[in-house]
Order: sequence, then C-alpha cells, then structure tokens
Amino acid sequence: MANHVSSLKRARQTERKTGVNRANKTRVRSSLRALREALQKGDAKSVGEQYRATVSALDKSVQKGTLHKNTASRYKSRLSARVKAVSAKA
Repeated sequence: MANHVSSLKRARQTERKTGVNRANKTRVRSSLRALREALQKGDAKSVGEQYRATVSALDKSVQKGTLHKNTASRYKSRLSARVKAVSAKA
C-alpha cells in the first residue's frame, strides 16, 4: 500500500476513476449485446432504435475517455453494415 500522502491520494483517485470506467464499459457492452440480439431477431424497427442507443453509448464512452475514438468508429461501422443488411431484407 502507498505510504506518501500524494500516493495515497493517487490511489483514491484511481479507485474512483476505475469505478466510472467500469460503469461506462458495462453500459457499452450491454448496449452492444442488446443490439446483437435485436439483429438476430431481425425486427428492423427495434434494430434501428437499438442502433441509435448503441451509437450514443459509444460516443459518450469516447467523450469520457473510456474508449478510443477509432475503436468506437470501428464498432459503429461494423454495426451499421449489419443494420443495413437487416433493413434491406425487410
């Protein structure tokens, strides 16, 4: 464990930020999972709604520094291709 005052403070900050990052990552993963499930069902309307929610969660995680912007962009690109494929079938 840390002994200096500054390292104790840094340990407290790390705990707090770890909790925030974990919450953000959980929100993104849950949203991605829900979108993938909607894609498997094939309902175009629910897929569209879930896609918008997922993109919003990805963008917020980039703003908060949880995900890199290129990572979020890659997710959005791949997901949009799958959403378009479902929309084309419907």
